[in-house]
Amino acid sequence: QVMTFEQAERYPFNPFDLTKVWSHKEYPLIPVGKLVLNRNPANYFAEVEQLAFDPSSMPPGIEPSPDKMLQGRLFAYPDTHRHRLGANYLHIPVNCPYRARVANYQRDGPMCMFDNQGGAPNYYPNSFSAPENEPRALESRFKVSPDVARYN
Repeated sequence: QVMTFEQAERYPFNPFDLTKVWSHKEYPLIPVGKLVLNRNPANYFAEVEQLAFDPSSMPPGIEPSPDKMLQGRLFAYPDTHRHRLGANYLHIPVNCPYRARVANYQRDGPMCMFDNQGGAPNYYPNSFSAPENEPRALESRFKVSPDVARYN
């Protein structure tokens, strides 16, 4: 389901309230693909127990909503994975990007699976063509409503 911020401001209730359901007539469900489970894991530990799902791993152009529960998960999931699997959890084959190499500033530590990203520096900025901020991937600006509050 997709709703613009303008539609959210006019909606009869807070659309980011987890206890409410959006009208499927006004905002129909959008199929985005199919997850096919076609085999059992060959190595349960390597393929299941080390798996690290993360809602903050989004492709450029897709951004999270201001839903408070989701905002908490965006922070907590990767932090939990770093604690559970180590700082290099994205190097584990079941978590690494498909057909891409991990390029970040994490070095050494548990679960360092490959060449430790060579001799690349682990600081920013540097002159060794390390990862840079991608302007296309910056989050867009949005207004906040009176719902913003501090919870102790």
